[in-house]
Amino acid sequence: METNTQEQILAALRNVQDPELHRDIVSLGMVKDLAIKNGTVSFTVELTTPACPLRETIETDCRKALAQISGIRALEISFDAQVRGSKAGAGQTDLLPTVKNVVLVAAGKGGVGKSTVAANLAVALTKHGATAGLLDADIYGPSVPILMGVRSEPQKIEVDGVHKIAPVLAHGVPVMSIGFFLDADQAVIWRGPMLGKALHQLMADVHWGDLDYLVVDMPPGTGDVQITFSQQLKVSGALLVATPQDVALADVVRAKSMFDKVNIPIVGIVENMSFFICDGCGKSHEIFSRGGAARAAERFNIPYLGEIPITPALREGGDKGSPILILEPNSLVSKTFLDIAAKLAGQLSIASERARRAQGLKIVSS
Repeated sequence: METNTQEQILAALRNVQDPELHRDIVSLGMVKDLAIKNGTVSFTVELTTPACPLRETIETDCRKALAQISGIRALEISFDAQVRGSKAGAGQTDLLPTVKNVVLVAAGKGGVGKSTVAANLAVALTKHGATAGLLDADIYGPSVPILMGVRSEPQKIEVDGVHKIAPVLAHGVPVMSIGFFLDADQAVIWRGPMLGKALHQLMADVHWGDLDYLVVDMPPGTGDVQITFSQQLKVSGALLVATPQDVALADVVRAKSMFDKVNIPIVGIVENMSFFICDGCGKSHEIFSRGGAARAAERFNIPYLGEIPITPALREGGDKGSPILILEPNSLVSKTFLDIAAKLAGQLSIASERARRAQGLKIVSS
């Protein structure tokens, strides 16, 4: 009798869809620990990311679906999260097997605040309860050590008899940068092969541990570093950072073209320096225009994840080595980063599901 009741409950829950993946939560394997005792039904919904912004929607839909079954006196729904990996597109080998998702934060040109966005998104993902690391791959202009306030050098450790480099922990985020190994006034003058070797070491020789997300701050443009990543690393997707001007469209075109050629999916675009709110009058000023990134996203069918305003605290936090989510956790900008991080995690979950379906089709066809 209890088995039949469980089957009834699972049948009802098949009418509940994950709003992002557009499949029912039963077939996605999200319903765990289903139990029935004295008329009380309890189960856990295992989300695909702790940053899921649609938890309340899923719970409401579950309660509505089970309300159609008589005999249920009480309903206890709890939530857990298990991030799923999606690294099927690029790279021949997986240099980071303990990292579930690798996301490249990139831009078609410099000066758009890409490093600041990458650093704050890594912190935001940890605030959501995920494990996230930050890799500074901007070989010619590493700024992550300053933005994250890292002053100590990485230490060498031994893992299973192999010598590795331990990332430096900053604000709950393991961080690695080529800047840790250079003098502050030293210019990097390297050709392609030396760049490739340095990047390989930052990936393969670093003990990242188990991470849900590794956020990679990429150099601007479409050069050797981007090609090296596409050849040596399995990447989940790229997040583009653009400014509000219409000229941002041209930058997005270049970046999108490059990532398309190396088979790295673009999982979102954000608009940085979108507007400024005056401290005195509270009025919003669109200093660099507004909406260029959103128009680019619409034209190329890229998920638009949000707009980040200009604020002195964002710059001050970067100079002090304290991301704004640490410096002013309740500010508008911090809430914006948390929202963008949740949407990014959602898009990576969608990419993971697409990769699983594609892999399933390959297995069936073979």
